[in-house]
This record gives sequence, structure tokens and C-alpha cells, in this order.
Amino acid sequence: MTSFPPTFADDVVGQPAQAQFEAFIDEHRRALNGYLDGLTEEQARRSLVPSRTTLLGLVKHAAFVEKVWFDEAVTCRPRSEIGIPATPDESFILDDADTIATVQRAHREACEASRRATSSLGLDDLLRGNRRGPLPLRWVYLHVLREFAQHCGHAEILREQILAAE
Repeated sequence: MTSFPPTFADDVVGQPAQAQFEAFIDEHRRALNGYLDGLTEEQARRSLVPSRTTLLGLVKHAAFVEKVWFDEAVTCRPRSEIGIPATPDESFILDDADTIATVQRAHREACEASRRATSSLGLDDLLRGNRRGPLPLRWVYLHVLREFAQHCGHAEILREQILAAE
């Protein structure tokens, strides 16, 4: 049987559900951001699939996700006011100003803003700013966790392909 190293989320086994959700989400936030560590700008922008998905684009998209679920959904502000693209697909588009440092910083700032936005909320509190209608924070946490887990898988494979090609 394989023994896996303990993770930060292992520290919250006996904690309330909200602390567990937040620990798992934070673990995936750190992992996504960290997939850019040690890469060159070219490697981070390298396109290996037919979609707009790149490692740099994935982290940029993750910052968008943070703002959709923990700004738009919490505050009910429109995306145009928040300063984010209208669609998820557009959130992968990189411009010349996007560098590893700027995207990582924007992602970390979005994560911190998300933590602040939800710090006074409980799992059953309704977030009213989503197009689906009011959703409990519990559902949003599960949705975000699922999305970040998928993106971590994508990022891990892309990084493995990039490093293997060097």
C-alpha cells in the first residue's frame, strides 16, 4: 500500500465542515498557483492542447473563478464592474502584460479577497449573485473545489509535458 505525505487538509479532520471545505479549497488554490513555479515565461504560455488552456491561462482563469464565485455571487455586482471577462472562455486569454509574477499575484489577491468575502458567512448562507439564483455557500464551496481539482489535474499534466520536452 502506498503511503501519501500528509497535506494541510489533513490538519482539519476533526474540525467543523466549513473549516474542512476552506482547507481543501486553499490546498487546491496553492497547488494551482504553484504549478507556475520554476517555469520560464515561454513554458508557462506554451500551448499543448487545441483549446486556450495553458498553465499561465489556467491560473489566470482560477483568479476569474474566485471573482465569479466570491465577488459576483456574494456582492451581486456585475462582471463588468468587477473587471472580469463576461465568459469563462475569455478568462484564459493572455495579454502581453500577463507574466508568471503578475498572474500569480493576481491569483493570490483574488484568493485573499475570497477569504475575506466569506469570512462572516456560514455554509447555509445564500449567495444571491449567481445566474442560477440563490445558492448556499456550501454548494459554492463544493462547486469551486470540484473545479479547482479538475484544473489541478490539467495543470499537473501540462507541467509534466512541458518539463519532459526540455
